[in-house]
Amino acid sequence: MSETSTADRILDAAESRVQTAGYNGFSFRDLAEDVGIKSASVHHHFPTKEALVTRLTDRYTDRFFAGLKDANDAAGRVAAYRSAFRQALLNDKKMCLCGMLGAESGGLPGAVTAATRQFFERIVAHLAEGLAGACSNPRQMALAIVARLEGAMILARAYGSVEMFDEATAGLDVMAA
Repeated sequence: MSETSTADRILDAAESRVQTAGYNGFSFRDLAEDVGIKSASVHHHFPTKEALVTRLTDRYTDRFFAGLKDANDAAGRVAAYRSAFRQALLNDKKMCLCGMLGAESGGLPGAVTAATRQFFERIVAHLAEGLAGACSNPRQMALAIVARLEGAMILARAYGSVEMFDEATAGLDVMAA
């Protein structure tokens, strides 16, 4: 097995663990068990948990934007974000990785907090760009939309129901109009 594929498998295992239990919800030993390698191998690829989760957050951010269906108008962009967050619930039944880390940011290492903040800065800026001309304060509206999407994910997880996400985000298209 190549170095890259082992590192990717470690990142995949870490992503699943962070999305379900947060930063402190796993150890390198857990990841080694998940991947079927020795704990020392995890340390070989990622010397610290901070380095691992920082890399994971960067990868998650890149994948999020690569998978986002872009639209030129405000309503289309909001719908694309709603769809991306909803798909995460449907496909994985897990929280947004950066939403989980954001909730824990007061107790995270600086590099992880910075990477998490960068995810939110990028999505707020991208949403605000799409909302320009559709409302008087695009950044404020983008922040409200992101807060609603993340909050809807929490509700859906608490209720064990994607329908709760749908109900909580039903008015987003009106907000963007």
